[in-house]
Amino acid sequence: MNEAVKTWIEAHQEELVADVKALCEIPSVNAPAAGDKPFGEQPYRALMKAMEIANSYGFSTKNYDNFVATADYDPALPHTLDILGHTDVVPAGEGWTVTEPFNIIEKDGRLYGRGTSDDKGPLLSALFALRAIKETGTPLKKGVRVIIGSDEETGSTDIAHYFETEKPAEMTFSPDAEFPLINIEKGQFRGTLSRDFARDTALPRVLSLDAGVALNAVPQKAVITFEGLERAAAEPVMEAVSKECHVEIAFTGEQEITVIGESAHASTPENGRNAGLAAIILISRLPLAESDEMKLEKKIPDLFPYGVTDGSGIGIAMSDPESHALTCTLDLYHIDPAHIEFSFDARTPVSATKENCENAAAAAVRAAGFDFSTPGMIPPHVVSGNSGFVKTLLSAYEDVTGLKGECMAIGGGTYVHDIENGVAFGAVLPGIDTRMHGADEFIDISNLVTAAEVYAEAILRLCGE
Repeated sequence: MNEAVKTWIEAHQEELVADVKALCEIPSVNAPAAGDKPFGEQPYRALMKAMEIANSYGFSTKNYDNFVATADYDPALPHTLDILGHTDVVPAGEGWTVTEPFNIIEKDGRLYGRGTSDDKGPLLSALFALRAIKETGTPLKKGVRVIIGSDEETGSTDIAHYFETEKPAEMTFSPDAEFPLINIEKGQFRGTLSRDFARDTALPRVLSLDAGVALNAVPQKAVITFEGLERAAAEPVMEAVSKECHVEIAFTGEQEITVIGESAHASTPENGRNAGLAAIILISRLPLAESDEMKLEKKIPDLFPYGVTDGSGIGIAMSDPESHALTCTLDLYHIDPAHIEFSFDARTPVSATKENCENAAAAAVRAAGFDFSTPGMIPPHVVSGNSGFVKTLLSAYEDVTGLKGECMAIGGGTYVHDIENGVAFGAVLPGIDTRMHGADEFIDISNLVTAAEVYAEAILRLCGE
């Protein structure tokens, strides 16, 4: 790669680390709009901080109504490459042990904290790469724009707003996933099972169950409250379910039981231990009074068997060679004496259709006795692996890292899902689980530096002289 750029990045890496810490300390979780801040105060603060960093790097910045900010290498050059990252994060969640979620610490060569790997750290690696090119006076003949969003985790309305007035560049990559390169993203299918009931006061009974903080994350914690439950009758069942599901279950109040599992991204639910589903299994086996509500709740483990993430329980299991198997996870849970509601997130392969997926799930859920609603299916995103753009990115990755560059298909949806000729390119290196969306999220500092070097080389090959 360009040795001057590489040397500059490595010599200034402490500045990159300091900027990542400063940006990640802002708890930029989506909140209700507040005046001219469409996603609340904290996402606004993070967006302004990212703009401040970009300005300090010497770039020309622009604010799009506090939805999106941009940083251009040189606005006079023809707009050719977009690099798309985001400063919003998923909620902090439970189970952090190394540090508090927004108290960013450096330990054993890693930065720990929410947003370090998704996506504030990778975003700043890309911005730092562009800074290195600028600082070393390495010429570009085509324009590069870093697009900084603030609503990727909860719908990407920010980027939709941006594209109301701007057009995508001819090439786009996002540092919102992992290396080598993702050119196929599965589609998405979400649904909600619910029912209303007349209140039944027979004891013992469940008063409430709540689990899940986001539809795209396996719930790490579930809290159940009861009325009339005897501890002695519950404890043997709790112990059995705990062993079976590999979760922690304990009384946390006189009539309250808490289940602790392990979170995971909804695109890889097999990596988690679903506390909400374990809680439903527990409820179904406790000596509780029979009711219409209880009868329906007991059907949940049949529709979503614990540890089974292929959607077979609701009749949508499928796979194809191009994009692999469908995944499905039940992630949001709510029970009260008059209403039950459960929501799932499925990532669908290229072969999924309305008929074999949406219609099949609706039929299975309604046959079990639930009401069913869905916003519909989001189609997959596919970019040819044989394009010159993709081949150039992979060659830059191979030459900088010495690792094999190849295209991948994933279940997660990245920021480029709806952008023509957009791919996800890093920033996490292969074989590393940074626990994004989970407790103790981290990124290796060496990973941030390597990513910046890869991005700089890719930019030079795509837009240099």
